[in-house]
Amino acid sequence: MQKTLLLGDEAIAQGALDAGLSGIYAYPGTPSTEITEFIQNSRYARENNIHSTWSANEKTAMEAALGMSYAGKRTMVCMKHVGLNVAADPFINSAITGANGGIIVVSADDPSMHSSQNEQDSRALGKFALIPMLEPSNQQEAYDMVHYGFDFSEKYTVPVMLRITTRMAHSRSGVVRRPEVRKPNDLKMPADLRQFVLLPVIAKKRYRNLLAAQNDFTRESETSPFNRYFDGPDKSLGIIVCGIAYNYLLENYPDRKLSHPVLKIGQYPLPHQLVAKMAAECREILVLEDGYPVIEELLKGFLGMGIKVRGRLDGTLPRDGELNPNLVAVALGKEDTYGLPVPDLVVGRPPSLCSGCPHIDSYYGLNEALSSLPKGRVFSDIGCYTLGALKPYEAINSCVDMGASITMAKGAADAGMVPAVAVIGDSTFTHSGMTGLLDAVNDRSPITVLILDNGTTAMTGGQNSPANGRLEEICKGLGVEESHIRVLKPLKKYHEENVKILKEELAYEGVSVIIPRRECIVSIDKRMREKFRNK
Repeated sequence: MQKTLLLGDEAIAQGALDAGLSGIYAYPGTPSTEITEFIQNSRYARENNIHSTWSANEKTAMEAALGMSYAGKRTMVCMKHVGLNVAADPFINSAITGANGGIIVVSADDPSMHSSQNEQDSRALGKFALIPMLEPSNQQEAYDMVHYGFDFSEKYTVPVMLRITTRMAHSRSGVVRRPEVRKPNDLKMPADLRQFVLLPVIAKKRYRNLLAAQNDFTRESETSPFNRYFDGPDKSLGIIVCGIAYNYLLENYPDRKLSHPVLKIGQYPLPHQLVAKMAAECREILVLEDGYPVIEELLKGFLGMGIKVRGRLDGTLPRDGELNPNLVAVALGKEDTYGLPVPDLVVGRPPSLCSGCPHIDSYYGLNEALSSLPKGRVFSDIGCYTLGALKPYEAINSCVDMGASITMAKGAADAGMVPAVAVIGDSTFTHSGMTGLLDAVNDRSPITVLILDNGTTAMTGGQNSPANGRLEEICKGLGVEESHIRVLKPLKKYHEENVKILKEELAYEGVSVIIPRRECIVSIDKRMREKFRNK
């Protein structure tokens, strides 16, 4: 059968299209972005009116997907791991409301923090929510799990989480597609029209149903095609391996002849019987999992029979960072083949703002406007502009989570740090900055907010910004006085004028918003290339 070379993200997207998807909702975040982009660029999706959109944030995406599921359609919602925190309220409650049409929540984790603030493991939140989870070890499984996940979701009327990591999302492999493409579900209301009404009297009953269903979920895991037990002659060690870590294990055995029993995990809850079989046969267990020691902690509480369990908790594997074949080799007692240290003459290349980036002129202007004040009063957010923390700008002092710039500036101003400055991008502002600005307006907090408007969601690849052309109206609607909403052109020739405006608003004892507006230099290049191609 013909194989198609796909990224893990693309395999998930193609699987969703082939499995009868009606709509996908997401907020762009590496390493999940390419799932939605694949569907947006799909001719099949356009011709069949499959809804695909960038939502204002992950919470609104999760809620919209839940609404499509309510209407009986198959839907997918995609985000990176920290985005799952934003969506946590509807995500956790969706386990209690349940699903009508199948719903898959894709959460893309980032061990080693390649492009993230932390390396949290989404399995912990999935377990907390009591939602069944799938974790592919390769791109073919990623494709197949989407079909399986939709079927599972509709069989048990429950959302299903599909957890991937950066390596799975951004590596390629051949994928064999199913010969038939399913038609989308027909519109269908829930059999119980009170299913999604979480009044306490209803929620209590539905929560008890969710708890009772855990036995069904575990039984499905025992016979799942994604959970497999491979026997081995050397019972001194049993190996439990999940997701992409299975590949790291196989790379240590080029002939694929593993001497120890191996339990490969791709579906959760853990299959108790298969784990108990390994515990009964082996003297100790090594757990290979990319992310938190989720399984290792479960085993140490679940087994309770004195068997030694090794992994990230006891130091056999590092507590942080990605797994790799060499770390697995060392854990197996094989030779450490990490290689020679990087020579000093190889200089690291940290990320930097692009030459011609509008944020550069914004930061130079801000630095000069603040030059007479003590340092340390600029709260920033998540985006390209976070690079303003680095030399030569050294212009910002925080980056915590999406939207935190405005609320942290407010808190600092409330504590007496005046003026306090927030720096946030146009897309991040609509994601989760608007509510913080409303708080500041209501309290008349003396803060100056810079909304750096480059006309796109630049850091994740140039997706449309939801606030394009509407930032001033949004700020007025939130109560910012029109006279204190100022628009700048961040260019060197306007530097003195921009510094003057910045100083005026820094001196204002209330909420002011400054919008430095100039198109992203990469976006301009992309637009001009497309214009040239279309001639």
